[in-house]
Amino acid sequence: MTQQKQTQSLDVNDALSQSEAFIIKYKKAVIAGAVAIVVIVGGFFALKYGYFEPREEKAQSLLTAGQQYLMQGDYEKALKGDGKTFPGYVKIAGEYSFTDAANAAKMYAGLCYAKSGKTKEAIKYLEDFSPRGDQSLSPQAVFALANCYASDNQTDKAIETFKKAADLADNPILSPISLLEAGKLLESQKKNEEALKLYTRIRDEYPTSAMSAPQPAQNGAIMSPDIDRYIERVSGK
Repeated sequence: MTQQKQTQSLDVNDALSQSEAFIIKYKKAVIAGAVAIVVIVGGFFALKYGYFEPREEKAQSLLTAGQQYLMQGDYEKALKGDGKTFPGYVKIAGEYSFTDAANAAKMYAGLCYAKSGKTKEAIKYLEDFSPRGDQSLSPQAVFALANCYASDNQTDKAIETFKKAADLADNPILSPISLLEAGKLLESQKKNEEALKLYTRIRDEYPTSAMSAPQPAQNGAIMSPDIDRYIERVSGK
């Protein structure tokens, strides 16, 4: 065996010896660390499948049970429950925290309070609702929050929230309406240039919307799109 190979063999053996010595010396700590990892991983799956998912399923089933009261316009039962199978959106939001169902319950509670004319309660729940990135319910909730801000004379918040609703929806139905409401509030503040930007955005970004499309008149003529009137009003043309 050459000197180089002998040296390499000694180095490997020495490294192995040091590793064995380390394991022997810190055996309890190594075992404890391994056990801790197993416990953490096991605990995660136990919580996920044994606690969080069953709670989510239960909350979702309760959430569905309240849809009938929303459809009927019975906002009191939708909020506080029927005393039987449905506990109410307020209770679901409070008792099933950290679930998607509880988040949705906050939105429904906010909408119910808004429909009931209880603006401050509506704001509380709609502010607690976390938009999920969908282009339907979340933008509608944000739009409702903007309306509540406007009703509560929080005009600046209302304007920004209407614009947020428009961005979340990004469709030719809710977005133009949201931008129009923001623009009208800006006009009320004498901020015509900012309002013009929003009205122009409606015309340019949502040409297929009802406000941007030419409107047929009863005599068969074609009238200018509704948004043109708003643009002319703030541009002075």
